[in-house]
Amino acid sequence: MSSPDVFPPPAEVSARAHVPSFQKYQELYEKSVREPSEFWGEIANDFYWRVPPAQPLLKYNFDVTKGKIYIEWMKGGVTNICYNVLDRIVQEKKLGDRVAFYWEGNEPGDSTSITYAELLKKVCQFANVLRDQGVKKGDRVSIYMPMVIELVVAMLACARIGAIHSIVFAGFSAESLCERILDSHCSLLITADGFFRGDKLINLKQIADEALKKCAEKNYPLGKCIVLKHLGRDEIICDGTNKSSPPSKRICQNVQTAWNPSVDLWWHELVKDASTECEPEWCDAEDELFILYTSGSTGKPKGVVHSVGGYMIFTATTFKYVFDYHNDDIYWCTADIGWITGHSYLAYGPLANGATSVLFEGLPIYPDISRMWQIIDKYSVSKFYTAPTAIRLLMKYGEEPVKRYSRKSLKILGTVGEPINPEAWLWYYNVVGDKRCPIVDTFWQTETGGHVLTPLPGATPTKPGSATFPFFGVVPAILNESGEELEGEAEGYLVFKQPWPALMRTVYRNHERFETTYFKKFPGYYVTGDGCRRDKDGYYWITGRIDDMLNVSGHLLSTAEVESALVEHSSVAEAAAVSHPHPVKGECLYCFVTLRDGQEFTSSLTDQLKKLVREKIGPIATPDYIQNAPGLPKTRSGKIMRRVLRKIARNDRNLGDVSTLADTTVIHQLFENRCKTIH
Repeated sequence: MSSPDVFPPPAEVSARAHVPSFQKYQELYEKSVREPSEFWGEIANDFYWRVPPAQPLLKYNFDVTKGKIYIEWMKGGVTNICYNVLDRIVQEKKLGDRVAFYWEGNEPGDSTSITYAELLKKVCQFANVLRDQGVKKGDRVSIYMPMVIELVVAMLACARIGAIHSIVFAGFSAESLCERILDSHCSLLITADGFFRGDKLINLKQIADEALKKCAEKNYPLGKCIVLKHLGRDEIICDGTNKSSPPSKRICQNVQTAWNPSVDLWWHELVKDASTECEPEWCDAEDELFILYTSGSTGKPKGVVHSVGGYMIFTATTFKYVFDYHNDDIYWCTADIGWITGHSYLAYGPLANGATSVLFEGLPIYPDISRMWQIIDKYSVSKFYTAPTAIRLLMKYGEEPVKRYSRKSLKILGTVGEPINPEAWLWYYNVVGDKRCPIVDTFWQTETGGHVLTPLPGATPTKPGSATFPFFGVVPAILNESGEELEGEAEGYLVFKQPWPALMRTVYRNHERFETTYFKKFPGYYVTGDGCRRDKDGYYWITGRIDDMLNVSGHLLSTAEVESALVEHSSVAEAAAVSHPHPVKGECLYCFVTLRDGQEFTSSLTDQLKKLVREKIGPIATPDYIQNAPGLPKTRSGKIMRRVLRKIARNDRNLGDVSTLADTTVIHQLFENRCKTIH
C-alpha cells in the first residue's frame, strides 16, 4: 500500500490544538530542555500543594561512574495525587457532576457511569476501610481485579492514604501473582469473585486463593483479602446496599466463591458503614506512589517504582497535549489498568484533567467484530487510544464491520504498546478515522511513566510508523556500540540524556538492578533497551528491542522492520521475526506468518514474501525461513512472546516459564509446522 511520506495535521485540529503550530512546539520544547525546573514549575503551579516545591525542582545523576544513580523532582513539595485528581476537580474546578467513567461491561447493555463527586465519595469510603484494616502510609497493597470502576476506587484509595499500590493484571497466573506479592511484601490483597472475558468465565478468587496458598508455602502468609462481588452484584442490589451497580445483564453466575472467614472480607460489607469523608495523607513529591512489574531479560519481573509528584504532573501534561484534550471530549483508552498504559492514560492522566473516559471490561471482537465501533458511537468517543495488535486483529475482517457505524465523533486516534507497521497505520487512518483524524503513535515504556516520543496533534506532521519527536523535557540521543552519540541520520541504541518528571526512580528493593539495567552500559544516559533510527528530517523510528535485533554478515537488522515488510503483503495478517543461527552469516531470519482468513500458505507465497522483504529492506534481510503460524504465542495483553518463538525456531523444547501465555495450544502446532533448518 503506497502512501505519501508525511501527513500534515488537519486544519480543523490545528485550529483548536493546545500547541497550534510546529514552530510553537519547537519553542516550548527548547524551553523545556534549557530550563526544565522553570518549565515544569509553571505546570506544577496548576496543582494543589500543601507545601509548594522549591527551586531547583530537579536534582539527578545519570552517570554510574560518579556515584549512585538518583532522580529527584520537586523533593520537599508536599501533596497528594488522589486529592489532585478528585477533590481539586470537584471543589476547585466545580466538575463534581461530570461523568468520570462510563463503564461498559463484557456484555453489550451491561453498563453504568460514575461522576467525579460519586467517585470521590467511594474512594474516601474505601480509603477509610483500608485504614480500618491497618493499612498505613508506605504499606504495599496488591490489587488483582477485572476492569471495573472499583479497580480505580482501590488504586486511588491507596494513593489517598499514602499506601503503595501494586496492580497485577487479572490475566496473570497464581504463580505470577504470588511472585509479585512476595517481591513487594504486600500486606493485603484486593480481588473479585470473578469476571467474564468474552464467553469465558475467569474465577478470579480461586486463582487469588492459589496465589495466597503459594505465598503461605513460602513463609509469607497474607492476613487479609478483600473480595469484590462482581459476578454476584445483583444479589447486593436486592438488599439495597449497592444501588449504583450495573443492571442485571451479566451472563450469570452461581460461581461458588471459596471462603476463608479468617482472611476473606466482602467489599460491600466493609464499605456499607464507612464514612464518605477521608483526610488525605500528605506526601512528599518523591514518596513512592506505585510499583508495577515489567518483564526482565533474566525472566524475573522488575518492580518499577514511580513517585507521587513527578508522575502526577507528567501524566497530566502528556494526556492534555498528546490527545489535545478539551472539556467536551469523550476519551477511550482500551488498555487494561493492570498495565502502565491503564495507570497513566485511563486513570491518573485523564482524571487529573477532569476528563470523561470509557472503561471497557470486554474484548474487541466479542460478541461480534464491530464491538469497538459500536462503543465509539454509543458514547460519542472523540479520542481513541488502542494497540497495533488490536488494529491488525480488526484489519483481518476488512472495512465493512467498521463502516457499519458512523464514528463521526472521532477526532484523534492513538496507538501504544509497540511500533505500528505502516500498513496498519494507513488502515487505521483511512478506514477508522476516515482520513480526518491525526494519529498519535506514542513511544514510551513502563519505566518512562508517560509518552516520551510522540507527535502532537495539530502541530506535528506525521509519517506512518514513526514515533516522531520527543515530548517536552525529553532529550533523546542515538549511540553506537562504543557509546558515541551519532548525529543526523543514524541508527543504533536509543538513550535519553536527562530525566523528565515521570521517569522511574528505582527497581523495588533492588537499586543495583536499576543501575545495571538502565545506566551501566552507557554511563551518563538512561538506556531504553530499544534500537532506533533517526531519518534525515529528524523523525525517530523505533526498530525494536535491542535483543530483537540481529547481526547478519556484519549488518545490524531490526526484526520489527522485517515484520513490517511481511505484513504489507495482502495475504498476511501478522508476522513475527526472530534470529536463528546460521553457519555462514552468523545469524539469519526465521519468520512466522499468520495469514488472513481464506488465504493459503504455499511455496509461491513464501517466494513472494522473501521478494517483498528484499525489496523493502535489501537482499541482506531476506528471510532464510518462513513458517506458517495459524496462531502466535501471545501474553494475555496481546504481546508476542518472541523468546518462545526463538526456541521453536531452534527446535528447543525447553521453553521455560510460559504461564503468561494466553493460549498454550499454539505451541504444539508451531513445533509441528517448523521449517527444516540447517544448524
